Amino acid sequence: MTAKEKKELMIAACKVRMGVIESTHGAKAGHPGGSLSAADLFAYLYFRELNVDPSQPDMSQRDRFVLSKGHTAPGLYAALALRGFFPWEELPTLRHIGSHLQGHPNMNTTPGVDMSTGSLGQGVSAAAGMALAAKCQGNPCRVYALLGDGELQEGQVWEAMMFAHHYQLDNLCIIVDNNGLQIDGPVDQVMSPYPIVDKLRAFGLETVQVDGHDLEALEGAFVQAKQTKGTPFAMVMKTTKGKGVSFMEDQAGWHGKAPNDEEYHRAMDELSAKLAELEGM
Repeated sequence: MTAKEKKELMIAACKVRMGVIESTHGAKAGHPGGSLSAADLFAYLYFRELNVDPSQPDMSQRDRFVLSKGHTAPGLYAALALRGFFPWEELPTLRHIGSHLQGHPNMNTTPGVDMSTGSLGQGVSAAAGMALAAKCQGNPCRVYALLGDGELQEGQVWEAMMFAHHYQLDNLCIIVDNNGLQIDGPVDQVMSPYPIVDKLRAFGLETVQVDGHDLEALEGAFVQAKQTKGTPFAMVMKTTKGKGVSFMEDQAGWHGKAPNDEEYHRAMDELSAKLAELEGM
């Protein structure tokens, strides 16, 4: 990617992080930690990778994205709003009665959402089903699914991996946000999913590990995903929970806690300064 393209993606990722803070503060609830760790990915997906069109959110050949770790909806909503699927001003209505931005994605009410998720472990099965259906129908779309590393503790995940390999779903790209923390603490202490890369390869997936905050590394992995034939592709992203907000970084307590007024202003000041820095580059 060019320097200009990288700058634009960095700005988009910073704005996604600002949207996460806006929405969770507005809701006085939600999951900022894992939304922030995946913000660079959300920006890359919606501004470079996915074939989607906000003016035609239901077009048949669009790429599908399944947020299997559905609790990080604030990050997805911020990316969708920034991409133009609905107004940015709606983000603070997160979890409010009457809002279409609920705590977990709802495909029936929110433009741009391809699957209702929230029960951990189930999203990747839905994504695998979408990928198989696309192959059966001759639809050239690609399917992407984002899982949390704690989510890998669910047995259904591994059934879906076996299914995806058996049916040679090379139109499926599985992404694991390996930020190392879940609601109860470090994933390796709660119930270790490691070695994640080796396990995915053992289930027959072409697998790479990347720095999930390095946009060029993400680009290289997505290029490799499209070049992989005959088997699904998996990307394990090493990330920092709460990335971009200093007092939230690498803190399990921010898995599912909203910032109060003082924390909101501290976070937005940090992100606004970062945005100004990026725009001035």
